[in-house]
Amino acid sequence: MSVETYLEENYPAALDDLKAFCRIPSVSTDPAFADGIRQAAAFVADRLRKAGFSAVEILETGGHPAVYGEFLSNPDLPTYLVYGHYDVQPPDPLEKWKTPPFEPDERDDRLYARGVSDDKGPLLIPITVAEAFMRVEGRLPVNLKVLIEGEEESGSPHFALTLEKYRDKLCCDLVLSADGAMWRPDKPSITVASRGLVALDVTIIGAMKDLHSGRHGGSAPNPIAALAGLLATMHGPDGRVSVEGFLDGATPPDPKIIMAIEASKFDSAAYYRQIGVAGGDPIDNGRELLIRQWLEPTLEFNGISGGYQGKGTKTVIPNTASVKITCRLVAGQKPDAVIAAIICHLQERLPKGFLLETHRHGPGSEADFVDPGLPALKISEEVLGELLGAKPLRVAMGATIPIGSAFRQYLGSPSIFFSFSTADEDYHAPNEFLRLANFKLGMRAWTMLLRRLAASA
Repeated sequence: MSVETYLEENYPAALDDLKAFCRIPSVSTDPAFADGIRQAAAFVADRLRKAGFSAVEILETGGHPAVYGEFLSNPDLPTYLVYGHYDVQPPDPLEKWKTPPFEPDERDDRLYARGVSDDKGPLLIPITVAEAFMRVEGRLPVNLKVLIEGEEESGSPHFALTLEKYRDKLCCDLVLSADGAMWRPDKPSITVASRGLVALDVTIIGAMKDLHSGRHGGSAPNPIAALAGLLATMHGPDGRVSVEGFLDGATPPDPKIIMAIEASKFDSAAYYRQIGVAGGDPIDNGRELLIRQWLEPTLEFNGISGGYQGKGTKTVIPNTASVKITCRLVAGQKPDAVIAAIICHLQERLPKGFLLETHRHGPGSEADFVDPGLPALKISEEVLGELLGAKPLRVAMGATIPIGSAFRQYLGSPSIFFSFSTADEDYHAPNEFLRLANFKLGMRAWTMLLRRLAASA
C-alpha cells in the first residue's frame, strides 16, 4: 500500500478527527474559554502521539500552552519544523451563524465551524500525512518537528519568548507553516509576504460618572462626541492613515509583487459585490485595491463602545467611550513606534475636559517576507503547479502571521507557507468553512512536498 492509498482509505477517520477538533471551543482571547484551550492542547498532543511522534510535550509559555512533537530518524536528513495554531477567533456574532459555531456541519462539500479553516483543518493535514508515512513506510522521508501554539488569534504575545526558551529543542533547517491561506479558490498561489500587527484600546474619559443628558447636556463633556471627532482625524479623504510618524521606517514594496498584482487583473467591482457592498465601489480598480490590501499599512477601528446599548432610549451622557484599534504594518515599520505615533496624535488633539487612557495588547509583530531564491519555495511551487495545473502566483498577504520574523530572529530559520485554506472561507467571521476538496488535496500536496524536500537535500 502506498502513502497516498492509505490517506485515501483513511479519509473518513481524518474528517472525524477534524470535526472532533472543531467541537472544542478554543478561543484564546477570552478567559471564559480557558477549558477549551486546555482541551485543544490535549487533543493536539494526543493526535501527535497517535501519529507516531515521539517526545510529545505540552510546553509552558507564560500564557496558553504550546504543543511540541518530533520524529528524528536520521541525523543526516534535513529537519523541518511544522507550525500551526489550535486557538480560534471568538464566534460572535452568534446570531449570524446558520449552524452553531462549535457544532461542525458538513454541506455542499464544505465543513462549517469556527476554526476549521484557520487553522484546525490545515494543521491536521501534515499530522495526518506524517501518520500515513509511519503506518506505510515506518519512517518519514525527513526529520520532522511540530510546534502548535495557542495564542495566534490573540497576537502571539508569548511566542517570541517561547522560541527563545526552547531554542535548542526547536532548531531546524526550515519552517513549514500550515497556517496562512491561498489568495483565491480559482488560482493557485503561495504567500511570500505578510503584514505585521499591533493592537491597542483607547478610552476617552469625561466626567466621573454618567450624567443626565437633560440636566447636563450642552455643558458636560461627552466622550462619545470627543472620540468620534478624534477618530475622524486619523485618516485622510482617500482612506489612508494620516497620523504623523505612522509611516516612519516603511520601505517600498517588492516590484515583483506589484508585477503579480498587475498580472492578476483583479476585478475590484466583483470583490465589492462578493463582500456585499451596496453603496458603490470605494476603490474602482483592482491594482489599487490589492496594493492597499497587501502592501500598505492600515489603521482600523474594530469596535467602538460608550453609553447605553440596550433597547429604547436612555437619556445619559456616558463618562467613557472606547475604541479598539488594530494596525497592519508593512516592512520597516516598528510596532513600538506606531503605537507612540498614535498616542501622540490623539493626545495633541484631545479636547479640554477629557482624559485619554490606552491599553496595548501584546508586543505586536513586524511584517515578514520570504527570500525569493529559497529552494524550498521553488519546490513548494512545483508541487502546487503539478496538482493544480497552473504555476502559482507569488502573492502578499494583508493579514498577519507573526511567526516568520520570530523564527528568523530566534531560530535563524526561514519559513514558507503551505496552507490549504483560502482567503474567502470566512475565517474571523460567522459561517467559517473549509473546502473538503482542499482538505484532501492538502494531504496529497504535503506527501509530495516531504518527499521532494528529502530528495533535494
